[in-house]
Amino acid sequence: MAHTPPAETSAPPAPAEKKDRTHWLYIAVIASVVLGAAVGLLFPEFGKSLKPLGDGFVSLIKMMIGPVIFCTIALGVGSIAKAATVGRVGGIALAYFMAMSTFALAVGLVVGNLIHPGEGLKLTPYDPNKPTAAVDGTVQFLLDIIPGSLPVLPTLFVALLVGFALQQMGPAGAPLLRGLTLIQGVVFRILMMVMWVAPIGAFGAIAAVVGSTGWSAIGAMALLMGAFYLTCIAFIVVVLGTILKVVTGLSILSLMKYLGREYLLIFATSSSEAALPRLIAKMEHAGVDKSVVGVTVPTGYSFNLDGTAIYLTMAALFVSNAMGAEMNLGEQIGLLVFMIIASKGAAGVTGAGMATLAAGLEAHRPELLGGMGVIVGIDKFMSEARALTDFTGNAVATLLIGRWVGELDGERARRVLSGELKFDEATVAGHGGAAHDPQQSPTVAEQAYEGHPDSSLNFTMAADGDRNPTR
Repeated sequence: MAHTPPAETSAPPAPAEKKDRTHWLYIAVIASVVLGAAVGLLFPEFGKSLKPLGDGFVSLIKMMIGPVIFCTIALGVGSIAKAATVGRVGGIALAYFMAMSTFALAVGLVVGNLIHPGEGLKLTPYDPNKPTAAVDGTVQFLLDIIPGSLPVLPTLFVALLVGFALQQMGPAGAPLLRGLTLIQGVVFRILMMVMWVAPIGAFGAIAAVVGSTGWSAIGAMALLMGAFYLTCIAFIVVVLGTILKVVTGLSILSLMKYLGREYLLIFATSSSEAALPRLIAKMEHAGVDKSVVGVTVPTGYSFNLDGTAIYLTMAALFVSNAMGAEMNLGEQIGLLVFMIIASKGAAGVTGAGMATLAAGLEAHRPELLGGMGVIVGIDKFMSEARALTDFTGNAVATLLIGRWVGELDGERARRVLSGELKFDEATVAGHGGAAHDPQQSPTVAEQAYEGHPDSSLNFTMAADGDRNPTR
C-alpha cells in the first residue's frame, strides 16, 4: 500500500497591513479651513456663533498636555543612556542636536519679532470658569465635561526627575521604560482620537475669527505661513548649507537633489517618518559608516527637529500677537528655555507638536490658549515645511557627525551627490521600516544596556503603530 504523504499545513495568512488614514484627516482639516473662512466672510454673525467649536477642541488639546509631556520627556531623558553606550558618536550627536534645536528656536523668535504675525486679530480667550451669556446652556454643559489640564511646569519637573531616575537604575529600569512606553502608546492613541475632531474645531475657530475680523484674519494667517516657509528655506540653504560646506565641503543643493525622492514622499505624507528607512540607506550609500548612521538618524528623529523648533516659537508669537498680549523679552526667553526641553517630545503622533505648543503657552501665558484654535486651522498648511526641514537637518547632521568621528568617505560622498554613483533602490528593503511593536521586541533601554548599536531606532518608533508626526 502506497504511503500517502501527510497534507502540508498551509502557512497562516499574513495579517493585512493596516492602512494609514491620516491623509483623510489632512484633507478634512484643509476643507474645514476653507469652509470656515467662507462662512466667516459670507455670514459673519453665524461664524462668530461657532466659536465654541474651536474652544471645545482647544480644551481637548489642553487636556492632553500633561500626559503627552510627561510620557515623552520621561521616556526621552530615561533613554538618553542608550546614546552613551555607543561611544562618542552618541555624545557628539546629542550635543549637536541640542545646539541646533536651540538655534532654530531662537531663529523662530527673531523672525516672529520682526514680522509680528497675528497683529490686529484681537482674539478673545475662552475661560471655562467664566461662562458668558452668549454661550447656550447646553453648549456650556458640553464644554464643562472636558477636564482641565495638569500644571505644565510641575509635570515637566516630575518627568525630568523620573527620566533621570530611570537612567540611574541601569538595566533594572528597562521594565519600567517598557511600561512607560505602553502608557505612552495609550496617550498617543487618545491624542490621535482627539485630532480626528480637528476639522470641526478648525471650522469653528476659523469661522469665528474671520467673522469677527474679515479679510485681515486671512491676511495674518497667510503672513505667518509665508514667513514660516521662507524661514525654513533660509535655514536649510544658509545655515545648514554653510555648516555642511565648511565641515565636509559638500553642497546642500546637491544633497537635496540626492534626496529628491524622499522629499516627494514627505510631501505626500506630511511626515518625515515615512522616509526614515530610505534616509538610513541613502546615508550609508553616501559613505557614512553604518555605526554612525544607525545612531544619528533614528536619534535625530526625536532630538533634532529644526523645522518643528522654528514652528513652535513662531506660532507662539503669532498667538500672543493675535490675542493682543505680546510677550516681553523675559517671557520669550523663558519660552525658549521651556521649548528646548519640551520640543524633544514633539516627535510623537499627529498632534504631539500641537500639544507641545499648547504646553509652552500654558506654562507662560495660560490666557493665550484661546488663540490655539486658529493655529489648528493653519497647522496642516505648514506641516510639509516642518517635515522637510527636520528631514534635511537629520541628513546634514549624519554627514557632519560622520566627518567629525572620521567615519565619512568624503570622496565617495562627492561622487554620490554628483550623481556618478547611483543609489540602488533595492537596498532600502534591507532597512525595514515597519513600526516598532513594544510587545514583540525589547525596549530601547534593554537594547541599550546590551550594547545594541541600533537601539535608538526603536525609541523613535516605539510610541504607536500609527505614528505620523506633522512637523
